[in-house]
Amino acid sequence: MKKPSNKGNGSAIATLEEPDLLQILVEKLAECNVDMGYSLRQVQSGWKAIETSSIEVLASGSIDFSDQNDSTHTSFDTNFLFTCIKPTKGKYNLTWSHSLS
Repeated sequence: MKKPSNKGNGSAIATLEEPDLLQILVEKLAECNVDMGYSLRQVQSGWKAIETSSIEVLASGSIDFSDQNDSTHTSFDTNFLFTCIKPTKGKYNLTWSHSLS
């Protein structure tokens, strides 16, 4: 891979392979965790109690880097930490993810 230029504006676009399927799988895995009842706890006024579940998953995709002079495409396979939250009553919903690389 070429060294990125420090001149001008550049961009990076990351694309996950099959993101909808990945989201469904992560939310289903979150449902397998035991609900400890944290979402039912009393909390201070203005706050909302939630149940969380984090799952580490291998994900793959590609990244496209480009600037005014050049562009580069590269694939990746890396672990991500996906975190789901569950309101007082309901199902877990995917909220955020973080690359572990």
